[in-house]
Amino acid sequence: MSRYFIIYKPFGVLSQFSGEGQTLASLFHFPKTVYPVGRLDKDSEGLLLITDDKQLNHQLLNPRFAHQRTYLAQVEGIPDAESLRQLEKGVEINVDGKMYHTKPALAKIPDEIPALPDRDPPIRYRKNVPDTWIALTLIEGKNRQVRKMTATVGFPTLRLVRWSMEKLSIEGFQVGEVREMSQDEVYRSLGLSGFRRK
Repeated sequence: MSRYFIIYKPFGVLSQFSGEGQTLASLFHFPKTVYPVGRLDKDSEGLLLITDDKQLNHQLLNPRFAHQRTYLAQVEGIPDAESLRQLEKGVEINVDGKMYHTKPALAKIPDEIPALPDRDPPIRYRKNVPDTWIALTLIEGKNRQVRKMTATVGFPTLRLVRWSMEKLSIEGFQVGEVREMSQDEVYRSLGLSGFRRK
């Protein structure tokens, strides 16, 4: 039977189990058979799914399965409506040395930001430079895509948290927290309840 773990990956932790620096192995005693589905950069935080379900891994990493990933990005400055429209229509970013036009997305300044745990270390505070949280929902996951997108429209990302994948979220999680979930819970949350499981 496959196993499924949802974690709130802290800032500074690598999305792998071995190597130099702090890794996922420092957070929890995971079974030797599991591995992360996708990745989060060392300087990004938030939702990471860890499983030994190869079929699910293949499905989620398949570009034809456009599942939504929502990120909360604290950016430098105050984006205007036109900047948000640009993010939604797609912008040109550099991916592996080639220019790539991002797919349509959802971008907004939320009325309310979920209660996120403090980051350790905190972002650098600058009294004369305002910052804003934006919610960005993508259906793709290029390397450092959110950071590249916000920088392209003139608002560099200061803090980045992956909040959810479809309805699977880290709401109520503490930094570094690990929760094991059942296959049904994970598949339902990802909108895969009709997906054929082995």
